[in-house]
Amino acid sequence: MDKEVLIEKAFEAMKNAYAPYSNYHVGACIYTKDGKFIPGCNIENAAYGSTICAERAAVFNAYSNGYRKDDIVALAIVSDGNTLAYSCGACRQVLAELLNPDTPIYLSNGKQETTTSPAEMLPYSFTNEDLK
Repeated sequence: MDKEVLIEKAFEAMKNAYAPYSNYHVGACIYTKDGKFIPGCNIENAAYGSTICAERAAVFNAYSNGYRKDDIVALAIVSDGNTLAYSCGACRQVLAELLNPDTPIYLSNGKQETTTSPAEMLPYSFTNEDLK
């Protein structure tokens, strides 16, 4: 899997972002073990709590299509902002539960790039393992 291709697919997904309030566009893309690219983008709403972030859109899209955490190879999250688009708290919780802890997450804004993981972004997360 070429991470640059995955990042480019995330930038393509970002073109579909609907961000009339913040004007902050984010795209995401998941790469699966069977070679599929599953996109997501941020979609804002006047009732801000109804907004969905790009990475949650991509993960929910993957799960809606029958994929699960062991099927997900990597995730890219990109933005048109001045800094890298690290996930918000709600997204970090979703990533911690629905991706494996060591899944690579590539962040880019076209000028900067880094790699992280759900475990690095949300150490000591609360997951379904805590409920058993």
